[in-house]
Amino acid sequence: MVGATIGGGIGWWLGAQLGIMTAFIVSMVGTGVGIYWGRRVAREYLP
Repeated sequence: MVGATIGGGIGWWLGAQLGIMTAFIVSMVGTGVGIYWGRRVAREYLP
């Protein structure tokens, strides 16, 4: 959840430089990357 939020926020911030639709698309990509990294970190460090 935290990874998705952070990834989506970073994606939105990066995409907003070019427009609202780009911000949405890049935010979705960032959310996916955040989910991936969040699961990876959880698998690695949590029991």
